[in-house]
Amino acid sequence: MSRSTSRSTSRSTEKRNQQSLTGHLMADEQVLRSIFSGCSDVVFHAFHTARYTSALIVYCSGLCDVERLERQVLAPLQKGGLGDASTSHPIGVDFSKEQLPVSSVQRVDIIEQAVQAILEGQALLLLEGQPAGILYPLVNSQSRAPEEPAAESTVRGARDGFTESLSTNLYLLRLRVKTPALKLQMSTMGTYTRTKVTLAYVEGVIEDALVKEVEARLRKLSVKDVLESQYIEDGIIDQRYSPFPQMIATERPDVVASNLLEGRFAILVDGTPFTLIAPVTLSSMLQSPEDYYQNLYISIFIRWLRYIFYVLSLLLPSAYVAITTFHQEMVPTVLLLSIARAREEIPFPALIEALIMEISFEALREAGVRLPKQIGSAVSIVGALIIGQAATSAGIVSAPMIIIVAITGIASFMIPRYTASIATRLLRFPIMLLAGTLGLIGVMLGIILIVIHLSSLRSFGTPYLFPITPTSSSKMKDVWWRSLSWSKSR
Repeated sequence: MSRSTSRSTSRSTEKRNQQSLTGHLMADEQVLRSIFSGCSDVVFHAFHTARYTSALIVYCSGLCDVERLERQVLAPLQKGGLGDASTSHPIGVDFSKEQLPVSSVQRVDIIEQAVQAILEGQALLLLEGQPAGILYPLVNSQSRAPEEPAAESTVRGARDGFTESLSTNLYLLRLRVKTPALKLQMSTMGTYTRTKVTLAYVEGVIEDALVKEVEARLRKLSVKDVLESQYIEDGIIDQRYSPFPQMIATERPDVVASNLLEGRFAILVDGTPFTLIAPVTLSSMLQSPEDYYQNLYISIFIRWLRYIFYVLSLLLPSAYVAITTFHQEMVPTVLLLSIARAREEIPFPALIEALIMEISFEALREAGVRLPKQIGSAVSIVGALIIGQAATSAGIVSAPMIIIVAITGIASFMIPRYTASIATRLLRFPIMLLAGTLGLIGVMLGIILIVIHLSSLRSFGTPYLFPITPTSSSKMKDVWWRSLSWSKSR
């Protein structure tokens, strides 16, 4: 089929979708059958009511609960009686309030709205002589029960997590924020997927300008399909080519609730458990929800430990390469002799040695993620031990480099946000190249470039380094130490 023919077919389909239901059952059925041509899962069930009025039920067998449809719709219609087409009651009143025990029954008179409702799992009832249809929300719910997110587990805290069902996720959110100030604005995105997207915020806590900004960005966003929240994130963030995440993706309802109460907004997408939160800063990416569930001093100690290891995960291999290559005088003599003995038979310079081990470690980490859970962790651990031991025995890499790479890997695992650790993993390699060519000057050059980038980065207008720069003394209390929960709003 040529492109012009395809475009003309698409335009004719859109034109049919914009039509209204006529009330002539055969004509409406013919239009719906042409739209759902080739869709074997869409069922057209024609029947007569108890008063011999011609009727048609249209539903998607995989999305609609057929058992409830037969019990709550078909049986009352065929047994309980139905006024004829000339009844004075508006369509749907008799069914929803007197005969059919189904709540949230809606009228529909546009074919496009009827088609979309069928694809969402609702059942469409058409009656001869009635220029409107009735929609019954009989969606067949197959979502899993809320369970603790595997990637965001905590020692102390809530054990439930978001699921792929938007209604379940909204319930979990409402369960924690019981106030009418919690606003939920629902829209539909994706030309083909027609995915439900909900914008959540707490009115009176969030700034009005921020709400208008995110609403404008969502309206301007034009995507053909939305299969995961990342599709929306890529289209609304300030700088999509930055390695640093500008939105938090979380599966935890308590994390979303706490961020909403701090003046942020959340975007929930149907079909994925990951909810987007913004605006964010670098310090918020390094904070864990468990910081507020533990003892004050333990939380402060762990937070500082996390900051230190975040820096180590970015700079430790580069510093080792730079010092052993250009600045041996900085190393104590005993340690320098130990490193020299370990590297005595190594054929590669420190830079190549570091690149080999870092790339191997990243490959093992990715393999552990992609493999089944039962063997993924075992393969990662055994693979790292075997490869490290074999590489050391073969004289390809030195033992100190194995230690450096191991500490770097452990440091990257301490970052609570997976997307934040990805940025350090990516930037680690160019900084190592600078360290191998320019020494510590190259490392400082890499740090300066990263700081310049972070200083210019914005998350929905909020500076990424806020409140460090621009400095805000009132906001600094929850960056370097953990403030008391009862005094966070003061």
